[in-house]
Amino acid sequence: MLNRVILIGRLTRDPELRYTPSGVAVTQFTLAVDRPFTGQGGEREADFIPVVTWRQLAETCANYLRKGRLTAVEGRIQVRNYENNEGKRVYVTEVIADNVRFLESSNREGSSGGMREESPFGGGGESRNNNFSRSNQDPFSDDGKPIDISDDDLPF
Repeated sequence: MLNRVILIGRLTRDPELRYTPSGVAVTQFTLAVDRPFTGQGGEREADFIPVVTWRQLAETCANYLRKGRLTAVEGRIQVRNYENNEGKRVYVTEVIADNVRFLESSNREGSSGGMREESPFGGGGESRNNNFSRSNQDPFSDDGKPIDISDDDLPF
């Protein structure tokens, strides 16, 4: 059996960080994910999917995610239920995330079109440039030149 989901969307509001009575961090936020088709009026529709993160990931999300940021979430779908104040059974479907990627930040470079990403693990405001530098090019990109490999380089 498999219960795995990957979503890319934008946060509808800032994450809400709370702590359980035993001190475990939990963050909740909603991801707006575009549907792959347009509605009858020609406008794009979206699904609003609740996401929950726990422990260190919850604190990191609360510190670095903001409303409107493009974010990738990987996790599993969970359905839980509870009885509300009126005695009715309420069912909640949500994604329990175990991996969250920050795909953009609020720090955007001017007209160059490049994005800078805040590092949630770096010290005070360090940022990482997502554009490849000349010394950090993709070694597997095809530049049109023949590849020079000797027979000693081959594993067979």
